[in-house]
Amino acid sequence: MDCASCVSRKPWDLPFVAEPKEVPALRRIMRRHLELWGLTEVSEAAQLCVTELVSNVIAHVGWGTPATLAVSMNGTYLRIEVHDPDVRALPTLVQAEAYAERGRGMALVDAIAYRWGVLLHPDRKVTWCELATRLISPDGHSGGDPVGRGATMLDGYGAPRPPQVAPTVLSVAMKEEAAIDVIADLLHWLQAHGRDVDEVLDRAHRHFEAGLGEAQRDR
Repeated sequence: MDCASCVSRKPWDLPFVAEPKEVPALRRIMRRHLELWGLTEVSEAAQLCVTELVSNVIAHVGWGTPATLAVSMNGTYLRIEVHDPDVRALPTLVQAEAYAERGRGMALVDAIAYRWGVLLHPDRKVTWCELATRLISPDGHSGGDPVGRGATMLDGYGAPRPPQVAPTVLSVAMKEEAAIDVIADLLHWLQAHGRDVDEVLDRAHRHFEAGLGEAQRDR
């Protein structure tokens, strides 16, 4: 893959205190990182896994436990880890009734994740799960060739390319403006060659919607 169209997905971790009020903030942080990584299609599943893994620490290790959320890529799989200091309270997969208020956490993770497990270290345990993505390479784009081609075009458009860094809100916003410039220039080119710009936009939108439909069917 051309590195000009690669996406940098560097591992990150975040210490937190295992309390219910922390869960919404951890979900928001996860969602935002996945937006920057271009992995929005697994965002809902990832947030649910974070909720259940953290809730498991709260319920079975204790409120106020210092813990850490760690997120990385394992090949093309999104890996989510929650570290806590108790090596005795191990998560277990139990069959809970549908109406039960407790006991369903790891069953949900098991149903959503591609795989999950527990790693024991002398000073901590790591409960982890991995979610399958639609990536074909760890630093590739989700969404297939059209998105990759679009990224390559945008990376080469306008100002010289800056050093490769992890996506930020600013960099995504700048590329959005570049995308608008690209579309506008293409429309000028079409008009100069006697094409109906509105008709071309309608056709492009139909192609876009057809691509979304194909992606949904391929899942």
